[in-house]
Amino acid sequence: MRMMKRRRRQVPDLNTAALPDLIFTVLFFFMIVTHLRDVELKVKYSVPQGTELTKLTKKAAVTHIYIGKAATGTAMNGSDSVFIQINDKLVGISEITGQIEAERNRMAPEDVERMTIDLRADRDIPMHIITEVKEALRSAYALRVFYSASEAEERRQ
Repeated sequence: MRMMKRRRRQVPDLNTAALPDLIFTVLFFFMIVTHLRDVELKVKYSVPQGTELTKLTKKAAVTHIYIGKAATGTAMNGSDSVFIQINDKLVGISEITGQIEAERNRMAPEDVERMTIDLRADRDIPMHIITEVKEALRSAYALRVFYSASEAEERRQ
């Protein structure tokens, strides 16, 4: 009877030739899928302060509305009146309903029912303008409105 020699089997080396292709494919996938939202502010506002603040969680369904004076370089006709910016576009109060409808049509169907308005208004804006914006939002059926504010500093006595 013949005795078989026992050889130690070696584990073959891992072929890493396709690894760079895989990494670049995954990187390219994330670059395509990720949506970075960069809004150029055309409105200048100072954030009011608040005490009971919460953060927005689902930012995909958020539409930002900025209310304030014109930022430097974007003043129209040299006026110093109040401007309203929805995401990247300056609008009037009468155009808010149409812009909200356009934003709603651009959203994914599952985000439409969670649509949230983030209202960022200057602390010195008259309240009647905020009320007019809220009425325009109400007529566009955008009923979930959050007001942006910064944390209030505690006063020492």
